Amino acid sequence: MADRQGLSENGNSVRRYDRDRFVTALFAPPAAREDLFTLYAFNIEIARIRETVSEAMLGQIRLQWWRDALDRVCRGDPAHHPVADDLSALIRRQCLPRPLFDRLVEARELDMQDQPPATLAQLKLYVEDSSAGLSALAALVLGGEDGATQEAARHVGQAWGLVGLLRAHPFAIRLRRLYLPVREKGLDIEEVLAGQAPPGLIELTEQIAATAAAHLASARKLRRDVTKSSIPALLPAKLADGYLAKLRKAGFNPTDRAWSAVNTRPLSLMLAQGFKRF
Repeated sequence: MADRQGLSENGNSVRRYDRDRFVTALFAPPAAREDLFTLYAFNIEIARIRETVSEAMLGQIRLQWWRDALDRVCRGDPAHHPVADDLSALIRRQCLPRPLFDRLVEARELDMQDQPPATLAQLKLYVEDSSAGLSALAALVLGGEDGATQEAARHVGQAWGLVGLLRAHPFAIRLRRLYLPVREKGLDIEEVLAGQAPPGLIELTEQIAATAAAHLASARKLRRDVTKSSIPALLPAKLADGYLAKLRKAGFNPTDRAWSAVNTRPLSLMLAQGFKRF
């Protein structure tokens, strides 16, 4: 069912909860755009579990429901859930690989833990399984099944996931949650949860931002070889550039909310899509 603006329920969900990916999906052809909305709506369903339940155990139950739903989806059985049923049609029509979806769900186990990742390496693994996997699936939906496109999509997804976690820091600490490996820098968790930005947190943020920038650079080395139809799945790279530039101006202070405000930069995206760049 579409609203007055022609958006499906999945499209409306993505517009509400994932505005940046919503705008990048608009550059895909209409049929593929709806497939991206389905994929991104599924990601929203599992990504928002922890913030919509009162305790971690309830989140674990919801995650298990999605594991069971994926079993039904991949068998072609109805899941009796609008997003899951749309996902079922998409997976079967495009022969999308089940393991990538399993890893998306498994990555959300970190969301159910009360402690932040112990190391930057653990954080990178979380982002690889979640955001990078989602980008790889988005590229597949758009016909980018070749090695270069998949590698570029994963690099873009890594960068976008790291930027997203930095942007989410002020929101996360309001919920008394941390996704940054502050203990690796010897930081006091209560101090960080209180909204302070000690030098160690600034240093960690700069390190994570540099890692994201390196992934963007690696993705762009593959620019000539990627499947051009997959560009909308790679456009978050352009948005990441903007957020990283604003973070740099903010002195790599993740508690500064001004740098992280949604800024979809439509002109930049239009030029990137027009020139088949990202």
